[in-house]
Amino acid sequence: MTVRKAWIAVSVAVGAALSFVMLLVVGVYVVAGNLAGGVGGGTKALAKGAVPAAYSPLVQKWGNLCPAINPALLAAQLYQESGFNPDAKSPAAAQGIAQFIPGTWATHGMDGDGDGDRDVWDPNDAIPSAASYDCKLASYVKDVPGNLTENMLASYNAGAYAVIKYGGVPPYKETQNYVKTITTLEQSFAAPVGRVDPSRQAAAAITYAQKKLGTPYLWGGNGTADQGGRFDCSGLTKAAYESVGITLPRVANDQYNAGPHPSRDELLPGDLVFFSDDLNNSRAIRHVGIYVGGGYMIDAPYTGAVIRFDPIDTPDYFGATRVTEDGAKALPTTV
Repeated sequence: MTVRKAWIAVSVAVGAALSFVMLLVVGVYVVAGNLAGGVGGGTKALAKGAVPAAYSPLVQKWGNLCPAINPALLAAQLYQESGFNPDAKSPAAAQGIAQFIPGTWATHGMDGDGDGDRDVWDPNDAIPSAASYDCKLASYVKDVPGNLTENMLASYNAGAYAVIKYGGVPPYKETQNYVKTITTLEQSFAAPVGRVDPSRQAAAAITYAQKKLGTPYLWGGNGTADQGGRFDCSGLTKAAYESVGITLPRVANDQYNAGPHPSRDELLPGDLVFFSDDLNNSRAIRHVGIYVGGGYMIDAPYTGAVIRFDPIDTPDYFGATRVTEDGAKALPTTV
């Protein structure tokens, strides 16, 4: 009898959640027409846990070195270049967390921690050097028309001479994409200022996830026929957004960077919600679900369980991301 009463209680709760979902999904479209603004304006602080705790103080400090940069922009560059990996090495011989090539490091590397050496592999030197180099490039193009930050980023990619020659971001596809990528990723590392615009794709993404309720979990599952249509947590969220034409990365901690981060009291259906044992490091995120309203998400929880409704207000709740098409496109294919 106790088990039966518990099951009835759960069923009622889930039914209420479903009803609430439908109201809130409709509300997404109403609110979308009434909200304006979004991330931006003023000095940008870092979103909670967006940068690994070991590097966050450095990024926050050095990201305010000059007006052309801010901590979120610097974080976006480091993520794009290395995924915050201090041991990263590229085929072009770029090295460390900021991916300096040896010639550039020889000229612009600095002893950021004052220990007497300039070590490209040490984030305490490389992160201050990256900020300093950005600001140096900004000084070269300060008199060029247009947005100083965009011109600085274009200089980083194509050289200051090209920016000066063309009077702004040069007409090179690679350079234009680089500028757009970093300025878009910047939003995913910035703490929101005011409300975050709703997503119009959210309702369809939720509909996809709802159709998968009751499907058994599969570690590494992408929902393919050979996998019996089964998913793991990030496989489900990836598939839900692919159904509306947005391609997310495969793993949860990279999906966190696919857009700005609404606060808990500003969550809307369709937001991705994340969970971690380290609440100060987005790279440690281990679980993701898709928020449906009323404090519930749809998620694929673990082996032996099925895709289901779960509450989000747990001690390991990390934060949320409002997925945007541009945010997803800006993410590196490998980090």
